[in-house]
Amino acid sequence: MIRVLIADDHPVVRQGLRTFLDLQDDITVVGEAGDGARAVELVERLAPDVLLLDLKMPVLDGLGALERLTGGTTRVVVLTSVSDPGDVGPAMRAGAAGFLYKDVAPDALVQAVRTVHGGQVLLAPEAAEAMLSGESSPAGPDAPVPLTDREREVLRLIAAGRSNKEIARALTVAEKTVKTHVSNVLMKLGVQDRTQAALYAVRHGLA
Repeated sequence: MIRVLIADDHPVVRQGLRTFLDLQDDITVVGEAGDGARAVELVERLAPDVLLLDLKMPVLDGLGALERLTGGTTRVVVLTSVSDPGDVGPAMRAGAAGFLYKDVAPDALVQAVRTVHGGQVLLAPEAAEAMLSGESSPAGPDAPVPLTDREREVLRLIAAGRSNKEIARALTVAEKTVKTHVSNVLMKLGVQDRTQAALYAVRHGLA
């Protein structure tokens, strides 16, 4: 069961999302927050698997909430009605695993929750275009990164949302070896987590 927390300052939006998500056999909504500060509090208390997070909220906005949620296991999907391309990069760098707009089809939203919960990164087409246009990137677009051939393979598999165990199976190596490669990739790219590494791979045509 995928445990979801909804953070949005509009009660009608929260209720609509809850009603639809609770209809799914594999998803349950464990809480709601009307502002970013409350969202952070509930994430720390409830440890949901996925947080659906609006960007424009009172007290603490979505980006501020993201910056306070580093280090946890909750996967965050930004769900916003504001189509500002400049929001995408900061949100993804702050740790979001997905970026969608509120006009997303209900079935697509459900699939997005499942996809992100499975460890993959998911962007709305417009958000992906903003990232690929060079709006922002964990490393500069021309920054040389001396990855070995094996590290590039690992990076491609990270971008595909594979776990360390799945990467080990695909490359026929020990999981401990994969962990070492992943650490080396993150260090060389100058990024903090797998999400940022995946975005780098997309930005540089490695995915």
